[in-house]
Amino acid sequence: MDKPHDYDPPLAGVRILDLSRGPMTAVGRLLADLGAAVTQVHLRGVTEQPAESVGVDADSVAIAINRHGVGTDVLDPSLPADRRRWVQLLAGTDILIEDTRPGSDAEKALSVREIRVEHPGLVVLSISDFGRDTSYRGWQATTPVLHALTSELSRSGIPGREPLVPPAAQLPYHMAAAQAAVMTVSVYLDRLRTGDGDLIDFSILEGAMQTLDPPYGTAGTASAGVALSAQRRDWNAERLRYPIIACKDGHVRICLLAKRQWHGMFEWMGQPEQFADPSFDRLRVRFSSPELMAAIGRFCAGQTRAELEIAGQRHGVPTAAVLTLAETLGTAQVEDRGYFHEIDLAPGISAPVPAGVVEIDGHRANALNVSETATAARIEVAPRLADRPRRDEGLPLEGVRVLDLGVIVVGSDTGRLFGDLGADVIKIENSAFPDGLRGNLTSMSQTYAAGHRNKRSIGIDLRTPDGRALAHRLVTMSDVVLTNFKPGVAETLGMDHRTLRKVNPGIVVVDSSAFGPTGPWAKRMGYGPLVRAAAGFTDLWVYPDEPESFCDTVTVYPDHVAARIGALGALALLLRRERSGAGGAVSVAQSEVMLSHLAAEIAADVLVRRGHQPSPHPIHDAPWGLFPAAGEDRWLAVTVRDDADWRALCEVIERPDLSADEQLATRAGRDAHRDQVDEAVRAWTSQRPATEAMGLLQAAGVPAGAALHAAEVAEWDYYVQRRAFREELHPHADEPFTMENVQIHSDRIADPPLRQAPLLGEQTREIAAELLGLDDSEIDELIAAGVLEVPQSSQLAGR
Repeated sequence: MDKPHDYDPPLAGVRILDLSRGPMTAVGRLLADLGAAVTQVHLRGVTEQPAESVGVDADSVAIAINRHGVGTDVLDPSLPADRRRWVQLLAGTDILIEDTRPGSDAEKALSVREIRVEHPGLVVLSISDFGRDTSYRGWQATTPVLHALTSELSRSGIPGREPLVPPAAQLPYHMAAAQAAVMTVSVYLDRLRTGDGDLIDFSILEGAMQTLDPPYGTAGTASAGVALSAQRRDWNAERLRYPIIACKDGHVRICLLAKRQWHGMFEWMGQPEQFADPSFDRLRVRFSSPELMAAIGRFCAGQTRAELEIAGQRHGVPTAAVLTLAETLGTAQVEDRGYFHEIDLAPGISAPVPAGVVEIDGHRANALNVSETATAARIEVAPRLADRPRRDEGLPLEGVRVLDLGVIVVGSDTGRLFGDLGADVIKIENSAFPDGLRGNLTSMSQTYAAGHRNKRSIGIDLRTPDGRALAHRLVTMSDVVLTNFKPGVAETLGMDHRTLRKVNPGIVVVDSSAFGPTGPWAKRMGYGPLVRAAAGFTDLWVYPDEPESFCDTVTVYPDHVAARIGALGALALLLRRERSGAGGAVSVAQSEVMLSHLAAEIAADVLVRRGHQPSPHPIHDAPWGLFPAAGEDRWLAVTVRDDADWRALCEVIERPDLSADEQLATRAGRDAHRDQVDEAVRAWTSQRPATEAMGLLQAAGVPAGAALHAAEVAEWDYYVQRRAFREELHPHADEPFTMENVQIHSDRIADPPLRQAPLLGEQTREIAAELLGLDDSEIDELIAAGVLEVPQSSQLAGR
């Protein structure tokens, strides 16, 4: 691809050594695409050089994608010259990524704590499946195990059947990688201010739990007031939340959450008298009406997907065709955005891969966009942020100010990440267009409290010239502005980057939308489930050989991970600002975030269709999947990766006959007799509680995980030891909320502060006086004119 001459990669000058292997190499990919100089290091005694690929499969292709454009260094520390070279590399490095197994010889040989003593300015990202600071540090994970222990499986699949593992073979690792990248860059930014490095103890399980579909996070409007932690698989409710309707040439998914959307549907259907009663304005009434869904089904049956999409958008009813992945890749939107480009994954082997998951200043953030002649000096200090006042709470983003205009899940989470890491986050809102997560403006829901803690709220009507002027004054004293409106809305409100950079040349503006700011779908109404349908994900989230068993509705993916991508882009631009003085723009398309998680599957399929030899090995060893445990709707993920795991499994389930069976001695043999293997495991798991069986298998080294229900997550001992959750009593709620707690486990970073989510405009007077310099009479006048807004005094009683 052509390299733009005016593009300054935000992480240029940042030097990273990456010792990681496997799917978590996705962290290095994210940072390399933002311009960091990433070098893969093979360190004898610590890492092993990867085996040469013998065929095409998604896992090996994923590694090739993650390592594309990344330099390689092979060292043997037992040799004096290589030892000196290793020390020199460390001395010139900003970030070290490693994933040695806790308790292993490799962990001892690397000895990251000794490295930290010798290189105190180094930021070390130490990755492991379960972290290194609990009694679970020796446990091991796989994709099904991670999905089980995050509670995702409790919301995926048809009740009465085994839970359904979501598509994308490495999905939880992509989630964890985004979380790890945000935390690492925030800590590195703080190192530039303080001179002190840090050691981050990062758990893949915890990162996946926080980023895929957090059980105590923001749940979105489709939850109909039911906290995610209280939800379980409900096939009928799932199909009503964002209905998938059969039509002439496939299926479409529609959204009827808001009253205005229902009114649009009612008009579109010709105002049927059967549904004219005003009670249908209520979400719960519509959800509980099988007659309504049947009528909509009859209405759509004779029309094509394209016809329904066009008419739905025209009537204000968000509508999206349920596309196959191949159909998605052939859409005008994907082609117009130029999202895929051909790269060489190995000599003589090329395939299409995503051109970066985020846009910076209108350019794809991809390592290929870095000019060979472009150079950037290593950043040693942060001159712009170094002198900012701090609260001395031990948080990396103290002194950074963020204006948060985001709404619903993506908007809430992006700002909340900054707030949890110490930034002063000011949410700008107005009761005429409240955040859809708020619900009742005089009370507090768990989902709003989870997404808007550690923020202040100022009520400003941005539709007025005076309101925009006040917001622009706040921009002059801020670092980041967050938006996730439909393209065009920020411009109308005067809060887009083109406008704001004239107000503050150093401002960083993030915009997140369903399909991106350009292309024929740019202005489509988009909600997560509709984006999943249009991006080919819904069509994949089905049981094998059951193409209409769509099971993706309850999840809020990709909202939380898209928030991390937006936050990562903003942090990277704050780093660039320290060396260049200029701000910048970040643009995230949620559909493209999803496609990036399927990149390996897409590329592997293309390679096979082009005649490359597929892997001769089965995709998974056996057993590999979900098995019933004792009790109602209790399940256990059991996964065998190799012969050693198989022998350990046979010993745990007391089946020496299986271990001795030569037909089952190899992966291919076990795959050929999968039914026999699964039946033996099922007989054992069904007689035991899931957590007990999990513990026995993990103690033997076999990755296994109980499929936790969301309400059980906070009380599981692992998360208790990791201080993953806390309970708070909000003064505007009737009962305590369980909230996420620790974001970064490290030597220097404190737990997030305990500032509770505000009512709309709760800090208007405080912010107007402190930052805008207004006196009481000026504030009163602006409130009377409707430019500023505060809660009623009665709402603040007892606050």
